[in-house]
Amino acid sequence: MSQFLIDSMQDARRRTLTLIEGLDATQLMGPKLPIVNPLRWEIGHAAYFYEYWILRQHLGLQAVNDSVDRLYDSISIAHDERWDLPLPSLQDTLAYMQTVHERVQHHVQQDGPDPKRDYLLEYAIYHEDMHTEAYTYTRQTLAYPTPAIGAVPDELLQGRLQGDAHIPGGAFMLGAMPQHGFVFDNEKWAHAREVQAFAIARAAVSNAEYAAFVDAGGYRDMAYWDEAGQTWLRESGLACPRYWRRAGDGWQMRRFDRWEPLPLDAAVIHVCWHEARAYCRWAGRRLPSELEWEVAAAAEPDGWGGLSQSKRRYPWGDAQPAPHLANLDGSALGTIAVGALQEGDSAFGCRQMIGNVWEWTEDTFGPYPGFTPDMYQDYSQPLFGHTRVLRGGAWSTRGRMIRNTWRTYYGPERNDVFAGFRTCAL
Repeated sequence: MSQFLIDSMQDARRRTLTLIEGLDATQLMGPKLPIVNPLRWEIGHAAYFYEYWILRQHLGLQAVNDSVDRLYDSISIAHDERWDLPLPSLQDTLAYMQTVHERVQHHVQQDGPDPKRDYLLEYAIYHEDMHTEAYTYTRQTLAYPTPAIGAVPDELLQGRLQGDAHIPGGAFMLGAMPQHGFVFDNEKWAHAREVQAFAIARAAVSNAEYAAFVDAGGYRDMAYWDEAGQTWLRESGLACPRYWRRAGDGWQMRRFDRWEPLPLDAAVIHVCWHEARAYCRWAGRRLPSELEWEVAAAAEPDGWGGLSQSKRRYPWGDAQPAPHLANLDGSALGTIAVGALQEGDSAFGCRQMIGNVWEWTEDTFGPYPGFTPDMYQDYSQPLFGHTRVLRGGAWSTRGRMIRNTWRTYYGPERNDVFAGFRTCAL
């Protein structure tokens, strides 16, 4: 376990360095926007997370330097203040990161067994993984050059998957079990729920399907948008997804700093919850509930027309994610065809429920029964009640951290993140 954690920490750091490579000083700060952080601050904050929780709170060591709390504590430093801090240079920031990592690695290798230290280290690694996904969508938001983390495989850009999976009703344990190992506080703990039989699309909505909605006037016809959606649409000024434009020969999409033909079979991405709901109304469909999504991803049939008591860690079973099962880890540099990767299907035949795109659900993010916050109390609690739940991970998500019970959350207006959706029959 200790070597796995050290390897994972080093891998997370390599991804961080790759995602800031080639950016100049101006790009590393970027414009002050509510949906991104200055990258030079953000990479220091990720290193600070390791230092604060492992070295200082757990091991009782002194801070690497006296200024880190004033620079990198995301709880006490308001978002808009982060551009105005006396941040160290990039060279000094990377030196701080290196010092922290070396100290953590030393204690893992030299000290005796320490389950709490290892728990905190796993937490910090996944925290950095979440930030590297944020660095990736920041590069997309700001039209920075394409990062050198992968390439779009042509053979995975074609392939459609039609139809619904019909899921029986029954009892289901929603959430994570204690024996599942590391999980976040908002996944705790599994609790019995009853689900009614439902039909859910076997695949996420593709670019071609979403383009049909746009071409049919979906952004002009207010019948498809509720009041909050209409307000968002007016304020956004959009007439199509955020990174689309019409060209002489059809739709194009911007991938980082380059415009290219829209890959029609690939999953639609960078659409917000309001856009997903408007598409559903146009298509005569609906978004799945969070419960329905997890049932479709994790449950198994019992052989008598109901749900068994078994539950899968991943849609395909308990094997760790791999490229033939899920589009993760940034290797494809974007979404692939919704019909690709058949081996990753769930027990009910739903495809790509892990990877490719985060999938919006209908539900507002909230606590499970008996919720208590973990040591990082601001991870979940401040977002309860006003964000929406997304499931499954995206092409940029690290495979080591994702699973069927993972819940993430964004405001319904966020179309900068790597989000798409699948639909259910009414």
